[in-house]
Amino acid sequence: MTAVNRLVRPDRYPRSARYDPTWLLDLDMGPHPLWLLEDLAQDLDLRPGMRVLDLGSGKGASSVFLAREYGVHVVAADWWISAEEASAVFAAAGVGDRVEAVRAEAHVLPFDKASFDAVVSIDAFEYFGTSDSYVPYLAQFLRPGGQLGIATPAMTCEVRELGAIPAHIKKVVGGEAAAWHTPEWWRFHWEITEQVTVTSARMQEEGWRDWLLWTQACAEHQPHGQATHQPVIDMLTADAGEYLGFALVTARKD
Repeated sequence: MTAVNRLVRPDRYPRSARYDPTWLLDLDMGPHPLWLLEDLAQDLDLRPGMRVLDLGSGKGASSVFLAREYGVHVVAADWWISAEEASAVFAAAGVGDRVEAVRAEAHVLPFDKASFDAVVSIDAFEYFGTSDSYVPYLAQFLRPGGQLGIATPAMTCEVRELGAIPAHIKKVVGGEAAAWHTPEWWRFHWEITEQVTVTSARMQEEGWRDWLLWTQACAEHQPHGQATHQPVIDMLTADAGEYLGFALVTARKD
């Protein structure tokens, strides 16, 4: 069985299994967004009619999934992908009436205060959300009791505890791994702000294996994919879950 075919996993990710893996691969901007979101959503209370900000939405796969699977109205915000490009994805997926694309930088969000029931961020929060001031900034856009949920690359222990980024990780991602924190780091980082109460903070079970399978499928499916993705495949294979995975963290606004 090819790596692409192995992306259909109804036993582990029944909702995601309904989506064409080649469609997802063509929208690739990082690890499998639907697997991460489906797992994260178990710790959220997403209900039809909610207004949800998909922060760092990339080419839009996670926004399509939110609209279809949970019946929410989505604002898909990303800095690197134009609103026109994302809107075309939403229209083709049949959710153009439920997903609004906005080009926005995460520190200058063009939204009214208390305008969202939830903010979700898949494989993006590590780029902008580690500063002490970010959660207080972001929380202003949540309604009272609103939810925040992220899925972000993580380490099983903090780099400062190790004394250095492990060589097999640094070789591929360099200093970026310094922003890959443990779930407990995120718990403290959020709760110390007194803006939110963390409701769940966990490492995704076998997340490194999911990441590896997805990267192997990207290498198989995309032009020149082997050369592009082999370093990450080598990194994950060498790590074998010792340090790398994903943190899934959720909270409610106080």
